[in-house]
Amino acid sequence: MVDAPPREVWRHVVAFPALPAPREVAFRAGIAYPVGAVIEGRGKGALRRCRFSTGDFVEPITAWEAPHRLAFDVRDQPPPMRELSPWGAVHPPHLDGFLRSRRGEFRLRALPGGQTLLTGTTWYENRMWPAAYWRLWSDGLISRIHGRVLRHVAAISEAGNDAHAGAKRR
Repeated sequence: MVDAPPREVWRHVVAFPALPAPREVAFRAGIAYPVGAVIEGRGKGALRRCRFSTGDFVEPITAWEAPHRLAFDVRDQPPPMRELSPWGAVHPPHLDGFLRSRRGEFRLRALPGGQTLLTGTTWYENRMWPAAYWRLWSDGLISRIHGRVLRHVAAISEAGNDAHAGAKRR
């Protein structure tokens, strides 16, 4: 729940300034995490880039229903993690294509007292085996990623200042 009306929350869902450095051990150990988001254009067909520690998710907007729903496909995505290695940057093939985000959306619902219920959903494919085991890990990590973004959007929406000015619009 966000202590701000949907119109205020909406603008921070569409694009948001840099998030603080992560505290979660998984992210500090190399798992990709969100660092900000920018948008090019407005409405259906706009292009959103959700910036992660390993690169950008390129997200063509498929639904722009301000201030209630923002949906997008995932056209490109960065590596899911940076391997910790004493040999510098390595690119292990076991990271390629085994965890693939397909689409996502944010929903905002007005609540009494000028508050907003904000939810984020990601549809993804996990091709790691054994699937049941890796699904536990991927579901948990994606939940942490959502939590990181949703807490940030809530904080800047509730701040009541123009923290959004830090997010780049084109």
